[in-house]
Amino acid sequence: MTDTFDVQGDFAPARTSDLSPAQISDFSPVQILDISGDGVAQALPAAPNGFLKMGLADELIRAVEDMGFTQPTAVQEQTIPLALPTDDEAAAHIDLMVSSQTGSGKTAAFLLPVLHTLLKQQADAETKARVDFERQTAEALARGEEAPKRPKRKDPTSSRNFKAATPGALILCPTRELAQQVANDAIDLVRHCRGLRVANVVGGMPYQMQIARLQNADLVVATPGRLLDLQRSMQIKLDKVQFLVVDEGDRMLDLGFADDLAEVNQLTIARKQTMMFSATFAPRIQQLAARVMREPRRIQIDNPQQKHVNIKQVLFWADNAQHKRKLLDHWLRDTTINQAIVFASTQIECDGLANDLQQAGFDAVALHGALSQGLRNRRLMALRQGHVQILVATDVAARGIDVPTITHVFNFGLPMKAEDYTHRIGRTGRAGRDGLAVTFAEFRDRRKIFDIEGYTKQPFKAETVPGLEPQQRAPQGGRPGGDFAGRGSRDNHSRDRKFGAPRTGGLGGGGGFDQRRGNDGYGRKPGFGDFGSSGRNEGFGVRNNDGFAPRGDFAPRAPATFSKPAKPGDGGKVFVPRDIKKRPYKPAN
Repeated sequence: MTDTFDVQGDFAPARTSDLSPAQISDFSPVQILDISGDGVAQALPAAPNGFLKMGLADELIRAVEDMGFTQPTAVQEQTIPLALPTDDEAAAHIDLMVSSQTGSGKTAAFLLPVLHTLLKQQADAETKARVDFERQTAEALARGEEAPKRPKRKDPTSSRNFKAATPGALILCPTRELAQQVANDAIDLVRHCRGLRVANVVGGMPYQMQIARLQNADLVVATPGRLLDLQRSMQIKLDKVQFLVVDEGDRMLDLGFADDLAEVNQLTIARKQTMMFSATFAPRIQQLAARVMREPRRIQIDNPQQKHVNIKQVLFWADNAQHKRKLLDHWLRDTTINQAIVFASTQIECDGLANDLQQAGFDAVALHGALSQGLRNRRLMALRQGHVQILVATDVAARGIDVPTITHVFNFGLPMKAEDYTHRIGRTGRAGRDGLAVTFAEFRDRRKIFDIEGYTKQPFKAETVPGLEPQQRAPQGGRPGGDFAGRGSRDNHSRDRKFGAPRTGGLGGGGGFDQRRGNDGYGRKPGFGDFGSSGRNEGFGVRNNDGFAPRGDFAPRAPATFSKPAKPGDGGKVFVPRDIKKRPYKPAN
């Protein structure tokens, strides 16, 4: 059995049995070496704080220690020294492009140097103000006048003293959750800093509350949409921004923020430094950097082939959605799960899956973009506080959730892009911890699986659960079809609709999506047509008197036929129902 030792005086070794519980709880950080058979070890002092050699402010060092970190990560060790200002005034700040995996500490890599520079500027401004006041006082006394009084601090919450915020640093994030996470980290880092304010600006929150928090803000963490709304209403001015940080630049472009980034770039054109953090140095990211940065220095900590080495990734093939649901239920009953995130592809799937898990007795909630921001915040807070065990989310939560107790990530629905897969599984195994990522895929999804394997250069290890093995076998080669277990493939279904063929399932016949439903694949019984038809024709493509064309699958290229075909001897005329005989016929465009 290994004993624990305290360090006192001249580092004399001591036994646990000789110490009281209070002394054991007050242990200093030590390194225990050379444990002998009799339970005696030589205790040495712990390694010095690695952040000290970077020259950061004492207030930030204390905050980092309070958060439990003493050694910088690889991205922090390479980024912070380059991001800090140099002695050369001509090139005091360097623009940086950084590629690093999720959970590697990149948030602190850009927060620490920015906050350090803001603190230094604040201290210099206070020193200059004090020197000026002392000089004015000495001059007044020399003239025999009364010494001037110090100006009173104005209440920023009063409407009489309102003025637009002029932050010195701006951090842009693609999602609200990520912006809130970065703002919380910044607030933790300035806990010992006097007079340094941090504000968070995201959509879905009351304007008045955010405007009040913007007063005298030095650092603003925002999403582009709400930030530009406040700027256009003159609630914030960006011409004084010195440092611009674009976090998750690739996600910014995916969400369509390219125009917003261009506008922010023009509003902050006089800034001193720009830092961009992205998953990869893809061509589109390089083009964005060329527009908003000046000769940036690149820092690549890892690549997709080296990411998430501490996360075990497994794959389970499934026949259909019901099979995936049984596999997920089996895995969620694992007692080793502390907290887990289940990713769905769509908002509807997310809500339905969360409801199913709640019905099955699991402590689960849904999180997606259609929810109000207040509800999203409450559910994320419940997850961080341990009140919720399972979070069912769309890709809106793939970036911005930093909960150390998440031990498992389940991909119930596959992401649209292979890059999003790495961000999904990055919610577990953070800060060097071990994690497990489980992916459920149908055979028709094998194209996406191949794309993920090609992007990460890490082949999946396919496994099976006894009693839940897939009954179908993936076909060899060719394009993913999906004609398994009587379910019509997406490609075949769209092809049938295009050429007017009846909707039929893949191998089992019946509905294209479920044989148990109606023969049209959407659960409609025969005779559901607009005019009492029993087949596929529903009157699509015929205009009303007002010229409006009813929405349908495809407008026919020939005059529309209705439910009753022409009889022999009718002269080839098309049967027209009585209720529309008086309306003039206009062919669809």
